[in-house]
Amino acid sequence: MAGLSWMEVLKSAKKTSITHDGKRKVHYLFKDGKEMAEEYDLKTEELIVRKWRHKSPLGAQGQWQMEIGEPLTSSASSSDSDVIKESSSNPVFMRKDTKSTFQWRIRNLFYPKDVFSVFVEPSERSIVIKTSNKKYYKKFSVPDLDRSELPLDSSALSFTHANNTLIVSYTKPKEILGAEQELQEELRKLTSTLIPS
Repeated sequence: MAGLSWMEVLKSAKKTSITHDGKRKVHYLFKDGKEMAEEYDLKTEELIVRKWRHKSPLGAQGQWQMEIGEPLTSSASSSDSDVIKESSSNPVFMRKDTKSTFQWRIRNLFYPKDVFSVFVEPSERSIVIKTSNKKYYKKFSVPDLDRSELPLDSSALSFTHANNTLIVSYTKPKEILGAEQELQEELRKLTSTLIPS
């Protein structure tokens, strides 16, 4: 995939599409064996889920890794009292984009907004969230910008805090918006298998 733009990589992937429950689900199989699955809201064309799966060095199917959407829950049922589980009050980090922004939500952060500091770390191509009370720290990249080889721009970053949830927004650059529109046009050409609800 070296030398190809992200859009060219997407276009050359083997794609299958199904429509179910008001969502278009698209599965991509890339030439290097990686898989990507996306779910779009049919009405708004908003991306709800993006997850990745890689084969292990021995060729076995790996676990799906979430990039966008609710974190995958473990298969252990809540009645398993002997299973060690994360506390339900721990911070939950997830990405949930809008049409115009990349957006991350961190639930269960019970501190006032002025405790938070959110900034870009250009040398590491990361966004950093930290608290002045040293209770929370998170560093994460924006895979979409990395794949398109676009720089991080501090002026595109903003955050708000309400209902114990920190919402970090990053305005999508015009290159990303253009690529997303191009991808939607590409996906509309796919024949989608309709699965009745």
